[in-house]
Amino acid sequence: MSQAPGAQPSPPSVYHERQRLELCAVHALNNVLQQQLFSQEAADEICKRLAPDSRLNPHRSLLGTGNYDVNVIMAALQGLGLAAVWWDRRRAFLAAALAQGLCEVLLVVTKEVEEKGCWLQTD
Repeated sequence: MSQAPGAQPSPPSVYHERQRLELCAVHALNNVLQQQLFSQEAADEICKRLAPDSRLNPHRSLLGTGNYDVNVIMAALQGLGLAAVWWDRRRAFLAAALAQGLCEVLLVVTKEVEEKGCWLQTD
């Protein structure tokens, strides 16, 4: 479909889920992936796969309200053929990641780091 002459293209929409209960991991996954792929039930199933014989699952809250650990996030991404890469701030992560060729990097920094621009330095 073509636009009328002089019409401004609409900005791309951003998928965002608001925080609910202790479902940070579920919301973070869906927000990063820009669609609702995971639910509390899906995260609970991942927990069961990670600790099938565990009476009290170590990968989520004892109350069943979420609070999933990073293993659940990593397993969820693996199931989609993606991966989370641990970053040790003592390493030159950004330089190493970019040296491998084309990649996507999600970098979360504090406002102070952003203002100083020190995340731009690779040493």
